[in-house]
Amino acid sequence: MEEVYNFIKSCGTYFLATVEGEQPRNRPFGTINMFEGKLYIQTGKSKNVSKQIQKNPRVELCCTKGREWLRLEGQLVRDDRVEAKRDMLSHYPDLKKMYSEDDDNTEVLYFKDATASIYSFTAEPKIIKF
Repeated sequence: MEEVYNFIKSCGTYFLATVEGEQPRNRPFGTINMFEGKLYIQTGKSKNVSKQIQKNPRVELCCTKGREWLRLEGQLVRDDRVEAKRDMLSHYPDLKKMYSEDDDNTEVLYFKDATASIYSFTAEPKIIKF
């Protein structure tokens, strides 16, 4: 999982795909964090992406670095603990302008039953499950 975290982190921006009814939705994200052995992302509960995840927690993340790209599929699970929010915000201090570990909007979610695939045009895909 650390290899997956490092790949995503080095990309800076990744794209997270959700589903709204039958319509796929895709948007850029920048938060990725390892906490207590789990891979986390962050958003706001008031956003459509959060509502889509709560209806259907299966998501796919995609990012690219040079001639390699990573796809991560799995389920996102909400973690409402202050400690998880605090740790995320400590790694992204600029977010503290919009979010707080104590507000009712800040949401951190971790990947469960996840499969990451790292691809390139010159090698077989590397598959990592966690």
